[in-house]
Amino acid sequence: MTVQDTITSNHQDIISACQLSTDETTGGALAVTTPVDGSVIANVHVHSVEDADAMIAKGVEAFKAWRKVPAPRRGELVRLLGEELRAEKENLGRLVTLECGKIYQEGLGEVQEMIDICDFAVGLSRQLYGLTIASERPGHTMRETWHPNGICGIITAFNFPVAPWCWNAALALVCGDPVIAKPSEKTPLTQLAVQKICDRAMAKFGSDAPEGLIQSLIGEREVGQALTASKDVAIISATGSVPMGKAVAADMSKRLGKTILELGGNNAMIVAPSADLDMALRAIVFSAVGTAGQRCTSLRRLIVHEDIYDTLMPRLIKVYAGLKVGSPLAPTTLVGPLIDQGSMNQMNKALEQAKVEGGKVHGGGQTLAADYPDAAYVSPAIVEMPEQSAIMHTETFAPILYAVKYSDLDEAIALQNAVPQGLSSCIFSTDVRETEEFLSAVGSDCGIANVNIGPSGAEIGGAFGGEKETGGGRESGSDAWKSYMRRQTSTVNYSRELPLAQGIVFDI
Repeated sequence: MTVQDTITSNHQDIISACQLSTDETTGGALAVTTPVDGSVIANVHVHSVEDADAMIAKGVEAFKAWRKVPAPRRGELVRLLGEELRAEKENLGRLVTLECGKIYQEGLGEVQEMIDICDFAVGLSRQLYGLTIASERPGHTMRETWHPNGICGIITAFNFPVAPWCWNAALALVCGDPVIAKPSEKTPLTQLAVQKICDRAMAKFGSDAPEGLIQSLIGEREVGQALTASKDVAIISATGSVPMGKAVAADMSKRLGKTILELGGNNAMIVAPSADLDMALRAIVFSAVGTAGQRCTSLRRLIVHEDIYDTLMPRLIKVYAGLKVGSPLAPTTLVGPLIDQGSMNQMNKALEQAKVEGGKVHGGGQTLAADYPDAAYVSPAIVEMPEQSAIMHTETFAPILYAVKYSDLDEAIALQNAVPQGLSSCIFSTDVRETEEFLSAVGSDCGIANVNIGPSGAEIGGAFGGEKETGGGRESGSDAWKSYMRRQTSTVNYSRELPLAQGIVFDI
């Protein structure tokens, strides 16, 4: 048996542990390549547009039944889903690592996010609160209530193949909506594994879970477009690139459908003179190289005060030089591979452009090519820039960290806000005046703004999402549940008169 045979065998063990059968992972038209070594680990079957239409039809019928189930009872299904996820955390975490390349600790963390949002949604199922509103008319009451909205289509990206699905699905299910998932064509295996977990939870839940309540649609762009085109899909939640989000928004706007868009990020950290540099250093490294820089919340721009720049940067460059790059399945690895060769090419192009714009590059380039000739392992790069130039306004999905100096806080905030994206941001400072200004209306323009913590690694309790080209959507915690429901205002006249609003007199 060769080394490659051993690697492939181990890969198949990970797939089999998630109860994916040979019939499901062989003989299909969609080749699944692992970024761990670039090998093909499965050939899965894809759905057609006709299959998508059939799933939507099942979802329509499921909605008719599911919306009648009391919300706390719907929460019981999500509780069972959380229990199944707890039992499968290690297996699913390894599959996430195998299929998208993030290190195993991050794979486990992603599954934990699924468990956490299930816990949140179970409690939410008893808190879908409306309002009682004071009426200006005597003998009248006004109420605001929330009702299930319809099928929720969930389009996910390769870098987080399971957690965003669950952010949406857990909330949608307790809100009374069936869900149809369309995963990235680069990471279908994790969704197939999640579907099996859901099937087990629904079997335990019983007959209150109708056929077609939770479905998975495997394929490329055309099957996703079937979801956006159908008037029977009430909501599309899409995670991915800005061009993808704009295409989804355009399709949905033609029929005035609801969208939840989680798109690009170009996140910055401001490091102020009073910052705890040891803490900042750790936050910079994790935020910039976690998931090999392939998070929408990855740190991409470092804005450092000129008085501490020459102290911080040599330390940071030294840490980067010692980072362990390797197989994401190995316990000591901190930086795994990029998803594919195309991403590595994009990284190289960005670094070349940065040089043209005056940047000084530390690190970067392919590594471990002799061990993994078909994979895309790279050394994380730091680029010292003379100013925030054009390349820094572009999100490159790779571990590139651009660094610039600033002289005062207003300048730093202006640099932070100057890019088209508006997802996550942070400041490291122990000066409360600086931190409060950063969080104020004249501070960060992002959906997420942190103090003394990096831009990456949001908790599920808060609403997740951003502004500008990030799309404006919100998922996960807080009141994000309202995106999955329709609002209804009702007025009840319990008097024997018919007074009109605004004091209008209309006698007949």
